[in-house]
Amino acid sequence: MSQQPSDTVFQEWHDNQALAEQMIPMIGRLYRHNNVVTTLYGRSLFNRSVIRILKDHRYVRKVEGTELSVQDTYPLVEAMGELNLGPAHVDVGKLGVAFKKQGGGDAVAFLRKELAEIVDQQDAAGNNGEPKDVVLYGFGRIGRLLARVLVEKAGGGNLLRLRAIVVRGRGDIAKDLEKRASLLRRDSVHGPFNGTISVDAEARTITANGNVIQVIYADSPAEIDYTAYGIDNAVVVDNTGIWRDEAGLGQHLACKGASKALLTAPGKGDIKNIVYGINHDDLTGDDRIISAASCTTNAIVPVLKVLNDEFGVEHGHVETVHAYTNDQNLIDNYHKGDRRGRSAPLNMVLTETGAAKAVAKALPELAGKLTGNAIRVPTPNVSMAILNLRLEKETDAEALNDFLRRMSLDSPFQKQIDYVDSPEVVSTDFVGNRHAGIVDAKATIANGKNAVLYVWYDNEFGYSCQVVRILQQMSNVHFLKLPRAGA
Repeated sequence: MSQQPSDTVFQEWHDNQALAEQMIPMIGRLYRHNNVVTTLYGRSLFNRSVIRILKDHRYVRKVEGTELSVQDTYPLVEAMGELNLGPAHVDVGKLGVAFKKQGGGDAVAFLRKELAEIVDQQDAAGNNGEPKDVVLYGFGRIGRLLARVLVEKAGGGNLLRLRAIVVRGRGDIAKDLEKRASLLRRDSVHGPFNGTISVDAEARTITANGNVIQVIYADSPAEIDYTAYGIDNAVVVDNTGIWRDEAGLGQHLACKGASKALLTAPGKGDIKNIVYGINHDDLTGDDRIISAASCTTNAIVPVLKVLNDEFGVEHGHVETVHAYTNDQNLIDNYHKGDRRGRSAPLNMVLTETGAAKAVAKALPELAGKLTGNAIRVPTPNVSMAILNLRLEKETDAEALNDFLRRMSLDSPFQKQIDYVDSPEVVSTDFVGNRHAGIVDAKATIANGKNAVLYVWYDNEFGYSCQVVRILQQMSNVHFLKLPRAGA
């Protein structure tokens, strides 16, 4: 078998590296000037490093069986800059594979056909939304990750503006601000903040990548007038979990300058529990209090949705292997919940989860068909849901995996369902994954009508990305996605 000389391989790597370096400012201009978000099979190319761009090109081989390099996509990204494009999400990876299969040629002519809907449309409105002020009520694990995502997405037609965070007073305000900023700047799980952060103690603000964020100190919503800070018609994202019903969350709506409330936990009563990608179209302009459900519900519902549509789900059990959370104790101590008082870093803790029942709020057709339980394990982030299902149609592991792989690539659930087919992946490999859940193909078991699926999920970051998608929906931000599926 012939093999390329090592110096040739090394030179090819350097050439690809140089092209990726040249692509970065092009991708940035498309984002800032055209509101075009470039992706590679659902993985954003904007604000990514050279090495990350090269790795994402390698990913295409794993999911499509086709080699794709920056030498294939660079001409397309370069040509996109010449076409006066209107706002859209454009998957350069899918375009690159199609361009390569046709044998290359004139990149501009190819894109004029594939992106005809947005060519010469730079001045056209990409959505009918209006800029929306966002307030984070609570600044713990989810609050800080939401801040990171919102700051990262500022611009590019996103329309969401992180204007303020609300926290309880901690005595010395200057020291408190520095500590809040430090926790945003450094994270033991998710790494350093990608950018710069500064603090103005007198103004009580934290500035992250040019985004000025007001820090409001209050012990309850009743103390706050958001209009005093120039904030109006804001969505208040409640990350505290203190209030989960309409009466409690309604306190936010009583504040001047607040128009809607979004809870980052399962809602109680008649509050709509929204899993983006599944039932987000149920939202109306009259919905003022909304729940983003739980991280586990977000992880399993998209997979259950596509499985039920394709094979039918008779019944099943969901076992969640969940990273420990701040609700548990570091060492053994009193806790009102069963078993949760035992040391989280030292024990596997059997506990309850409402995720199985919560599925019915997003997928009523599965009501009463699922049971669930949970085990908290000594890892700080990334969890797994094990779906043990009885299907209506027979299948096998190969067919089931092929179906889920296709769902992760060419379906409306591309942002929710990810797919991995490696015998070596472990939980830390999914830290920072932006999907709601990731199907582990190597672990799939299917025999006749019985199937067991293993779904990883970053219960912090992946969930936060789902919350931001709901915020975009609430702000009426709708991007055209090209190329269209099946095109």
